[in-house]
Amino acid sequence: MNAPTEQSTLHSTTVGVVTGAGYGLGAACARQLVDHVETLLLTDRDPHAAAAVARELVNDAGVDAVPFTLDFTDRKDLAHLVARIGDLGTLRAVAHADACSPTSADWRQILTVDLVATARLSAALRPLADNGSAMVVLAGMSSMPSPDTSDAAEPTVLDDPLAQQFLHRLREALGPDIEDPATARTWAKRGLERLVRRESVRLGSVGARICSVSTDNIDRSPVRSETAEHSCIDRIVQRRGHDAEIAAVVAFALSEQASFLNGIDLLVDGGASAAAAARAAGDFGPLRAAATTVAANRATAAYATCAANQISAFSA
Repeated sequence: MNAPTEQSTLHSTTVGVVTGAGYGLGAACARQLVDHVETLLLTDRDPHAAAAVARELVNDAGVDAVPFTLDFTDRKDLAHLVARIGDLGTLRAVAHADACSPTSADWRQILTVDLVATARLSAALRPLADNGSAMVVLAGMSSMPSPDTSDAAEPTVLDDPLAQQFLHRLREALGPDIEDPATARTWAKRGLERLVRRESVRLGSVGARICSVSTDNIDRSPVRSETAEHSCIDRIVQRRGHDAEIAAVVAFALSEQASFLNGIDLLVDGGASAAAAARAAGDFGPLRAAATTVAANRATAAYATCAANQISAFSA
């Protein structure tokens, strides 16, 4: 049997792509994917941040991590990304964590980055997908519009984010409320979930998959305020989540163990949505009682520890 050529060896290399990999949730996703692929392509608008995470993974995990400067709203950058993936090997996993925040962008930027550019990214990567490829879109978390929304133009406009003058058409269909950043983020999320469902059908024909992951109640600050502690009543899990926990769900959704997941949104919010539904239905009493019980148990445990320490000190 002939020895494998350099070209065949190259294309047997599995490649994972993480967007927004320089910070926060993107960096956490990169750390979780080190055991899933042979080469990680870490993209970020900030080349220094992407390079720093790549060095960390090379030094600590021994993985082949390659930084790549990318503004995925730029079509030329997307073309360069596709070419770079082709140079490295076979696309196996994509964790798309690059997104806007309603506190740092206007409505046009939010819809362009979160929805339009994501549609461009998925379209650009689609030809590289094959049997076993998977993509996860981090869709953020925001309340959805009221289910009684009756504007018949909404689905058709929202389902074509790559159309000419998409933002103008969406503004005409939804009115001036869309110019509120939080409202824009809500509609971008709704558009992302619909995009994932449509894209799952396209990718499914070649054995590839796509899902979205929605998050809420994530603690990205080392300092916890009293307000944050008392707000535990608004979720079932009595603490805030962490980037690593979200990234673990992303890694699972991209793995072979999740090969039967396709076209769905995975909600990781510590039970915030369930608590909100219970509150709306008037069933919040049991949740409040449960939270009180947890707090009491914590206080009892703390008291017991303190008492044990005092006894030990007295005995000494």
